[in-house]
Amino acid sequence: MPHSEQRPVITCAAARKLVDEAIAAAAREGQTIAVAVADPAGHVVAAARMDGVAPAVNGFAEDKAYTSAMLKRSTSALAKGMEATRQQEFGAMSRPRLCAWPGGQPIFEGGSLIGGLGVSGAPGPVDIVIGTAALEAMGFRTAAD
Repeated sequence: MPHSEQRPVITCAAARKLVDEAIAAAAREGQTIAVAVADPAGHVVAAARMDGVAPAVNGFAEDKAYTSAMLKRSTSALAKGMEATRQQEFGAMSRPRLCAWPGGQPIFEGGSLIGGLGVSGAPGPVDIVIGTAALEAMGFRTAAD
């Protein structure tokens, strides 16, 4: 009996293409962003910051990607869940790197989580639009089938 398991992980090539798709979507929206793609363990696979975006925004994008990969749900869903009780807010947000700002989405291929996408720099709802457009262009989903 094996003592390990294999898990699907987004490839570097797919992560880089997803970054490019997000940048293209941001340009169509007239926005400048930072974008990051993380593997299911929350480690950055690919990232970029468009010209003119403050360097700190990179960290926000990475934290959004990390959060959505680790929790298998969007950062917006995390925020909505935290609205239910203050106890959840204090518990969740005491963890390093968790981010409840809009713009983080899990990346599913079929029924498997393969990573997380973080978009930051535009207003929150627009970060979501940009991320969704990039994911759809690649044929990814934000939830398991």
